[in-house]
Amino acid sequence: MTNDTAKVFVFDAYGTLLDVHAAIARHRAAAGPDAERFSELWRFKQLEYSWILTLAGQYVDFWTLTQRALDYAFARVPSVDRALRAKLLEAYHELDAYPDARATLAALKARGLPTAILSNGSPPMLDAAVKASGMAPLLDAVLSVDAVRVYKPRPEVYALVIARFALRPQEIAFVSSNRWDVMGAATFGFRPLWVNRSGMPDEYADRPPLRVVTDLSALATLEL
Repeated sequence: MTNDTAKVFVFDAYGTLLDVHAAIARHRAAAGPDAERFSELWRFKQLEYSWILTLAGQYVDFWTLTQRALDYAFARVPSVDRALRAKLLEAYHELDAYPDARATLAALKARGLPTAILSNGSPPMLDAAVKASGMAPLLDAVLSVDAVRVYKPRPEVYALVIARFALRPQEIAFVSSNRWDVMGAATFGFRPLWVNRSGMPDEYADRPPLRVVTDLSALATLEL
């Protein structure tokens, strides 16, 4: 990294600002004892489909992948009633933000720093989630991979931020809870920060984050 300072903070959406397990949390009682396993599998397959399609040179929007992954989870965890499908998709379309998300974005804006989302999510699902979570007024841009029709961690995705803000990679702080996403951002030249809420072991040692934090609130006063 150079001595340049971050001039914009860009956030991953799903898992970083938005709680991907909030959908199952709203229906935990109805989902039963395998609810957590079901939700983890749903999330894992959603991401796996994005990576496999990108490797194959194909693109299907993230909302479709979310539905396909949900159907797979139902097939693998039959104890969860398939009648919940519509309710779970409705909940996923308007996921809850993490409790510290809005306050952190507001604090960064108060410091005069632009904020943005760069996400695998399709524009309609991002629009719905950002509005439902109350984050819309706190964001200067919401960027979707749909514009380039490949998924993270392809460099074409991170380049969307360069095109939007006309900055050099080293002037962009990129925040994600997904270590593979942090790796992609580091490879592209961003100033990457890893939000490691669950105390997960580090990976991709040759592409380390600039900082590791345990929640978003640590970013409010962080100087990069």
